[in-house]
Amino acid sequence: MADAGTTPYGSQPDRAFWRRAVSGKVVADLSELFDTLPQFRQAKFATAGSCFAQHIGRHLRARNLTFLDYEKPPHFLNPTQASALGYGVYSCRYGNIYTARQLWQLFQEAFDLRHPQQAIWRNHARYYDALRPGVQENGFGAEAEVRALRKAHLKAVRALFTDLDIFVFTLGLTEAWVDTRDGTVFPIAPGVIAGTFAPEIHQFHNFRYPEIMEDLSNLLDALAIINPKARVVLTVSPVPLAATATKDHVLVASTHSKATLRAVAGDIANDRKNVVYFPAYEVITGHPARHQFYKDDHRSILSEGVDEVARHFFGAPPAPKNLSSTEAPARTSENIDDTTGYEHCEESLLDRSEK
Repeated sequence: MADAGTTPYGSQPDRAFWRRAVSGKVVADLSELFDTLPQFRQAKFATAGSCFAQHIGRHLRARNLTFLDYEKPPHFLNPTQASALGYGVYSCRYGNIYTARQLWQLFQEAFDLRHPQQAIWRNHARYYDALRPGVQENGFGAEAEVRALRKAHLKAVRALFTDLDIFVFTLGLTEAWVDTRDGTVFPIAPGVIAGTFAPEIHQFHNFRYPEIMEDLSNLLDALAIINPKARVVLTVSPVPLAATATKDHVLVASTHSKATLRAVAGDIANDRKNVVYFPAYEVITGHPARHQFYKDDHRSILSEGVDEVARHFFGAPPAPKNLSSTEAPARTSENIDDTTGYEHCEESLLDRSEK
């Protein structure tokens, strides 16, 4: 047998070998999963993504790091009301951004590069922002109100991308519903929260690797122009699909979706110096976790799982913090009913929209 030191693997650290780095260990022992971002304590963080990404902002606040919030709630809302309406959950009130195309289109719209044809949905006498329908329970009383708030929202998004230091984006889905007239991607199928589903207009699309790579590449190129200092952290949500519009079993569809997103995130991080991949997906779904971080539904993530992800991202746990009267109480997956309310997932509504 050849001398191990002469092989390409001879100089690799222990973390490169399954037997040394993974076998017989639990997630808590995997200390080298992620190299903490340099100087992140001085950085201005912004967050966006699918439902799981909501926890990042909470942990940023708990550690007294700079979490950018560019869309503050009205003064008359208490913290619980504000959170339920999507304020403070992400860095702007854009709601859940499930796909890379959805994020890229939001960026384009914020910088006046695209104008969606179908931007408002109706449900009886109420009006909804079609591109973030879950943020305002029961909608608005007039179209003008929706348009005015969206104009303010896009101004906030534009300022956010211009000012942030680190943008954390969690990729959640490959499946989406698209307006065939102009390609607008919605966060939820028309008719689930509001709007009317029209098969001749609304088409299901399952984004493939080249499309996702192109969308993220376009976003990163555009972001580098308006904010050269920006760095991006990509993650993949470990939460399986609530429902699929494909012909596959939902388990197969979910595995396909996550594998595609994981491959794109890894490749784009390897290709770009200002992008890193954070393995939240691996912390929760990897063999060492032994499925211990999922609730009995095999989909919802326990608070211990969220905390474990945060530990790998930030390092030491947060110091105890007394919340002021203006701050929302910290929420974990233990005290959240993920079948209701904005702050969880519009996606979970798919399972009860027909039955």
